Amino acid sequence: MRLRSATGADAVEIAALWNRMIRDTLSTFTTLEKSPADIEEMIEARAGAVLIALQQDEFAGFATYGPFRAGPDYAATVEHTILVSPQHQGAGVGRHLLEALQANARAQGVHVMVAGISHTNIAAQKFHRKMGYDEVGRMAQVGFKNAQWLDLVLMQKIL
Repeated sequence: MRLRSATGADAVEIAALWNRMIRDTLSTFTTLEKSPADIEEMIEARAGAVLIALQQDEFAGFATYGPFRAGPDYAATVEHTILVSPQHQGAGVGRHLLEALQANARAQGVHVMVAGISHTNIAAQKFHRKMGYDEVGRMAQVGFKNAQWLDLVLMQKIL
C-alpha cells in the first residue's frame, strides 16, 4: 500500500467513492453529491490534509480533515473523513490513512481530531475506538435521511 497527498487528478475517484456513500448509505446525513470540481477545490484549500491510498496502483480510499467549527479559537480542532472503497475494506487501508492523517495534522499544529459518525455506522465507531478515539457525545435525531431520524455520535482524540 502506498499513501500520498491527493492532487486534482484524484478528484474523479474521490468524488465517485464519496458520492456512492452519500447515495447508498446512512453514514453521512447529506444527500448533496460532490462534483470533481468540488473535490479539486477542497484539495487546494487543504494543503497536506487530503491523502489517498493506493493498493497495487489502484485507488483504495482517501482521508481528509477540515475545520471543526468556524472561528479562530477552534483552529487547533479538526473533523476528519475517511472512506475506503468496498473492495479494500478490512485490509488496513483505513488504519494507514488515519495514522498518516493524524501525523500530518500534528505537524500542522492540530491538537484534537473529531469524528462525527452516524449511529448506524457501528463499524466506524469500533474502528475509531480501536484507533484511540473516545465517544464524547451523542446528538439524538439531528439528521434526517431516507425517512429516518439519525443520531450523530461524536468521537475525539487528543493528538
